[in-house]
Amino acid sequence: MEYMSQEGYDKLVAELHQLENVELPQVRDAIAEARDKGDLSENFEYHAAKREQSRLLGRIRFKQRVLEHARVIDKSRLGSENVGLLSQVEMTNLSNNATMTYTIVSPHEANLREGKISIKSPIGQALLGKKAGDTVEVHVPAGILKLRIESIKL
Repeated sequence: MEYMSQEGYDKLVAELHQLENVELPQVRDAIAEARDKGDLSENFEYHAAKREQSRLLGRIRFKQRVLEHARVIDKSRLGSENVGLLSQVEMTNLSNNATMTYTIVSPHEANLREGKISIKSPIGQALLGKKAGDTVEVHVPAGILKLRIESIKL
């Protein structure tokens, strides 16, 4: 089961709709057009379109499987005293006193540019269940990161 926000669920549904109703028909049209050009054994356009169709069908199956097992979390039932899924955490890096704010989300919603980190990432795992004022040590590829949780919001 995969827990996610309503926003993340809606985004996945929109992506699946785009793949099924826009991109897949375009690829099928490209395959039909390439097939009409004759000899398929040396037809690069045909083979490229078939590869693209295979890639798209794989992405569609993956998104369908994620949505099949997805459960939308009701934010009103979540507490803001401990870090959990959909918590917005303000923390300070104790090595350089830089303050950062991230929202803990499902792996399918993670996007660092939007300030969303996966609950399955090293930082997400280390923060899980902690309270404001706690200090955590996170093992990241660059070494050990010491973070102090300043506040937790939903």
